[in-house]
Order: sequence, then C-alpha cells, then structure tokens
Amino acid sequence: MEFIHPKSTNNIIFINTNQSVGMTEAFKIERNETVGRYAVAKKDFKPGQVLFEERPVAVGPKSCSPLLCLGCYSRTDGSQLCPRCGWPVCSVDCANDKLHANAECRVFAAAAVKFQPEEDPRLPSPQLECITPLRVLLTKETDPERWKKEVSLMESHNEERKKNEYWKVEKVNVVDFLLKKCKLDGRFNDEEVHFVCGILEVNSFEVRTTYGVAIRGLYPNLAILSHNCVPNTTHSVISNENYRLIARATVDIKSGQEMFTTYTHTIAPTLTRREQLLSSKYFHCTCKRCSDPTELGTHSSSLKCTKCDNGVILSVSPLNAESEWKCTHCSFVVSADQVTRIFSTIQSDIDGLETMPNADSTIEMAEKLLRKYRSVLHPRHSFNTTLRHCLVQLYGRVPGYTFDDLPDILLEHKIELCERILEVANVIEPGYSRLRGLILYELHVPMMLFARARFEYGEINKETFCSKMDQVIKILEEATNILILEDPSTSEGAIGLMGQQSLEQLTSSLAVVKSSTD
Repeated sequence: MEFIHPKSTNNIIFINTNQSVGMTEAFKIERNETVGRYAVAKKDFKPGQVLFEERPVAVGPKSCSPLLCLGCYSRTDGSQLCPRCGWPVCSVDCANDKLHANAECRVFAAAAVKFQPEEDPRLPSPQLECITPLRVLLTKETDPERWKKEVSLMESHNEERKKNEYWKVEKVNVVDFLLKKCKLDGRFNDEEVHFVCGILEVNSFEVRTTYGVAIRGLYPNLAILSHNCVPNTTHSVISNENYRLIARATVDIKSGQEMFTTYTHTIAPTLTRREQLLSSKYFHCTCKRCSDPTELGTHSSSLKCTKCDNGVILSVSPLNAESEWKCTHCSFVVSADQVTRIFSTIQSDIDGLETMPNADSTIEMAEKLLRKYRSVLHPRHSFNTTLRHCLVQLYGRVPGYTFDDLPDILLEHKIELCERILEVANVIEPGYSRLRGLILYELHVPMMLFARARFEYGEINKETFCSKMDQVIKILEEATNILILEDPSTSEGAIGLMGQQSLEQLTSSLAVVKSSTD
C-alpha cells in the first residue's frame, strides 16, 4: 500500500486501563451552545491541590511522528522489529509490552501487514499515523463502558476537518489502511475511524516520555475542561506509571467556578494563539486575554511605535485577525498583514536558535536578537519572553557560562531576565504553574551569588545581606513548593527535589550567619 507523507503541521498537538479517579468529586459537567461541555468546580480548591487523576484511553505517536519504538517510544532506526507483527520496537521487552502486544500487534499479525522501513528514519513516518487511532478504536471492544460514557461523547469537528487537506491524507494512511489492508472493515467503518482521528486531533494532549520524546494521550476528563489563555489548572503525566495524569489547581478555584486548561502555548502572542486554536481545535478564542489589546497589561503582542517616542502599537480589535493596529500616542497605523509579516520574520529568527552549533552560539544569537528587536517589540512582548526563557536556561549551566564563570554583571543580567519573565508569567500562568516554578528556581541562584559577592566585598552590611538571603529563601521555597508536585523522573520534579535540599542548606547557613558576631 502506498502511504502519503503528510506535511508537518500543528494541527495535532499532542491501554485500556482503569476508569478515571475522582472526577465526580472535583467538578460537574455543564453545557452551553458556545463551548459544548465544560467543567464547573464542585468545591473550593487551593493552589497545588489535586483536582482529579486519570488514566488515558490510549497513548501513542503524534501525527507526523518520526520512527519510534511502539513499546517505549524511544527513537529507533527500524532495524529491530517485533517478532510477531514485524513493526518497529527496540527490544523484546517492548515487543511484549501490553500497550503494543494487546493492540496493533495482534491486528497487524492477523492481517500479515508488515512495516516497510523508510529510507530516512529521521523523517516523519506515515505508517505510524494509524497507531494511536487504532488503539482508541480497540477501546470500543475492550472497554465498551468507557467508550460509551467518555469517548463517544467527545467532539470530532469532522465537518470542519473535511475542509482540511489532511483529511485526504488521513483517508489513505489511517482509514483505508486499517479497514482494507488490516481487514478491520467487519469491525469498524469509515465514520468511526474518522471520528477517532478527529477526537485525537481536537482533544488529545502532548505527553513527554521518559526519553523526552513527545507523543499524545487521550484523556477524556481533562478534555472536558475548556480552553483559556490564562488557565487555572495544570496537569502532569507520570510516564512510568502507564501515563497516569494528575490535574491540579494553580490558583484558588471557588465552588461553582469554571475550570480551564490551555490548548496552546501561553507565551505566544494573540495572533499566533488564536490562529493555532482555529486551525487545530476549530474555535475562535474570545477569552479576556485575547479580547484585550494589551493582553491583560502584559503587552505580549504590542509593538513600539517608530513614529513617536512613547507610543505603543495595539490591535484595534484583537478578536479580528484583519483589524488594523494603531499607535496609542500618534496617528500611525499598521495593517494586519504588516504585523503578521513582522511576527513571521521574528519567529523565523527565533526558530533559528535551534540550529546553532553550540550553547555559546545560542547565547550570543539570543542576546543579539533581543538587541535587534529592542526598537520594534514592547519589552514584555512574547518574543522577548521566549528569548529570555532560552537565556535563563543557559546562563549558569553551559561551559564558559557556569555560575563559577559568570561575573557580577551577568549575574545581574540573569536576575533581570528572570524578573522580566515573571512579570508576564504572574499574569498569564499565575500561581502554581511550571513556568513560574522554574523561573523562580532560576532566579534564586544568581540572587544568592550576587548578594554573597557584595557582602564579601564589603559593599553591603550583614543586616542587608541577611535581608536579601531571606528573600532568596522565600523565592526558593515557592519554587520548591511548585516543582516538588511534579513526577520525580521529570526534569521539573528533579529540580523540586534539589530545591528542597538547597532550601535546608540555605536556611541552616543563614541561621549561622545571623547568630554570628561581627
């Protein structure tokens, strides 16, 4: 069978196990004509408190996925195949993994459908397009109760999806392949396969494996939560526990208040977020952030006016992608097309950071881009936030820029980078969000080192030093409280554990300093 190579798109972001845990205790499901089903809290929740836990209906490769092992999802070159079905695995253990052995393995083996290795295993593998849809489909037979109560109620948006070019690719790579080549036409039909493809596109979430590979998982309870560009929940997936999901509140959620997650990148500007949501989730976001030209005061989309000194260029009507943009201080007007081109150019430059040969070059280029667009972008623009986020992860960690190498001026620079990110994060991802937790952790080290250096040089006295260290401890404590909630096997969870140890050491050391005599 001839497969079609789909173009790489953003349309899809992101086995059978136990029923969901605690859903009914956390929220009740309501419905309206705008969003369909949505979740309303049944009781009050505090930041960091667990809302519900959930097992996935299925997990598996994303669309346009490179070649992966169908057991552990590590990258593979296709040289090792499952002895029963002849599809890619990386070991005997993965060939026997239930997620593979009880699902597609049986189907492929029964139909004698063998995997055809790609010439370049680094490219997207169209043959993997069918894996996750097949795993969801099989749930109809293996767990009909969950299929009826959860999966069948999900929205596929197939009428809108039919207008997309990918529909034809899906027809060949998934629908026809499963029904004809795999001989499943007696068990499922075209409509059911397209339905499953649709609910995966619209409702699945990205999952990171223990190898750092991005796959997707279908979590019906999480999918009930509506999108908001300022979410009040977050979720973590524990990959080594059959991809169990834990959803938590990030801020105070009162009984009767709607719960929100996010279906896109919160750091992105409004034009980008709304375009992604329309193309992949088939709705126009009208949340408070999208409706506000200043993005709740963060100015994450705002441009600087080139015709006057203090003007800021804002969209006249941010919910209209064709709206013109005007300066707040003069009569200068910019068209939507011009803004789109500006954003596209800058995004292309930022994407280029991924091609840098080493960390030194990445730092130099990111700093160069911050300077290059200083006269174009508002200081808190999303692109500046992205560049700062890149830099704070590198300063203090990479050779030549470790904390032992950083002079005071770069310690101050990292502090400023973190504080600028937090100005935005405190608004768009408030409370117990991973973004805030990580940036707070990144902030405490340069603050501590800079205060210590100034104290040792005699630039500040003991009282001032202790005050600054109290501030460092407070920041680290908040960061740790957020990150310790993450799976210890993830980088965020590991940082949370390190934060606990550092917090104990810092508190003990500061107590000694405070009790000492000058």
